[in-house]
Amino acid sequence: QVQLVESGGGLVQAGDSLRLSCAASGRTFSSYIMGWFRQAPGKEREFVAGITWRGRTSNYADSVKGRFTISRDNAKNTVYLQMNSLKPEDTAVYSCAATTTLALTRKPRDYDYWGQGTQVSVSS
Repeated sequence: QVQLVESGGGLVQAGDSLRLSCAASGRTFSSYIMGWFRQAPGKEREFVAGITWRGRTSNYADSVKGRFTISRDNAKNTVYLQMNSLKPEDTAVYSCAATTTLALTRKPRDYDYWGQGTQVSVSS
């Protein structure tokens, strides 16, 4: 089992950058594929980015490709989401999640563990 705690959210202006962190408990962090999701008010949770066990492969939602970068540091049990060129439509609660599936997946139902989320608000 793993517990996830996000940090780094905040209120920024359009064009600014933020880096989110997700710290995991436990000694088996490197055995999980990790993902970032977001949920805006009145909308369904959507996939943002995912990364494999050693960080060799990642994938992104089309809406953030080229602006966001996911990375992980297994020695620190932490996954990051670097968000550049933020837009008002990026405003949402961002959550990290861990899955034991054998490949990258964009489906929330495939993820076993979730953090509580951190608010990102982007003003125009």
